Amino acid sequence: METDPIIERREQEARLAKEKKLRNVMYLLIGVAVLLAAALAYIWSQKASLINDLEIEKQELTEQIESLQSDYESLSSDYDSINSQLDTSRAEVAALVERIKETEATNRAMIRKYQKELGTLRSIMRNYIVQIDSLNTLNHKLTADAAAARREAAASRAANEKLSQKVENLTGQVAAGSVIKARGLRIEAYNSSDKVTDRSSRVVRLLTSLSLVENDLAPHGPVTVYIRVKDPDGIILTNSRRVSFEFGGETLVASASRRVDYEGSEVDLSIYLNEIPSYTKGVYTVEAYTEQSRLGSAELMLR
Repeated sequence: METDPIIERREQEARLAKEKKLRNVMYLLIGVAVLLAAALAYIWSQKASLINDLEIEKQELTEQIESLQSDYESLSSDYDSINSQLDTSRAEVAALVERIKETEATNRAMIRKYQKELGTLRSIMRNYIVQIDSLNTLNHKLTADAAAARREAAASRAANEKLSQKVENLTGQVAAGSVIKARGLRIEAYNSSDKVTDRSSRVVRLLTSLSLVENDLAPHGPVTVYIRVKDPDGIILTNSRRVSFEFGGETLVASASRRVDYEGSEVDLSIYLNEIPSYTKGVYTVEAYTEQSRLGSAELMLR
């Protein structure tokens, strides 16, 4: 039986159409595979680039912290309190170096935290430098003042040598026997909770304490003790109740005063200084007087 040519042609056309359709699907799948491969390659490249950037950022941060560690090691002072604080900060920097070395560069939250800690430690170091410079400047000034005082004392001794030795001895004995003297002079800073503090930002008042020593030869009766508190710049601290007194033929300004009854026996007393708006870092000096004598001085370091 012969095959109908028309049917055969139609079957052939259908077969060719099917093969063409299969080829189109294959080409489409190949195109999708190529696109997916390209996308994966792009994502991998971006990830590798990001990881590389994070590694560089971690390395730079590590180098900055190690540089700060070297700066801390080279920093020193002549003051035990500052050296103790420096030791604490050096330990914090060393711990930070170890933590960042153990942290993966991809842990961005921790890297950001370490960057903030680095900024804080840098700020603390700048404060140390300012504080050390201020204290060194103060020491230079005190050294110069001491030298000037020694020169003045030498000049006074030369002048006094012109006086009669007998008159000098008698005057010295009378003066030494009748002058009220003090011991245990000290100054402390208190915060708003009435606790001793050495932080300048927390100080609300200063307390000066001393004892008038026993002296039966000294005049008995009411005695006013004056204190002169100087800030790190040498300025006398005063409040609304500022007072003044005569000493050595001069009128001196006092920071505060207290009147006590002295009958020749030892008297303990304390004098508060309140209402000072603010305090700065540095060394504060207190000098205590009566109108007849200078009782002594003491220092307080605020940081």
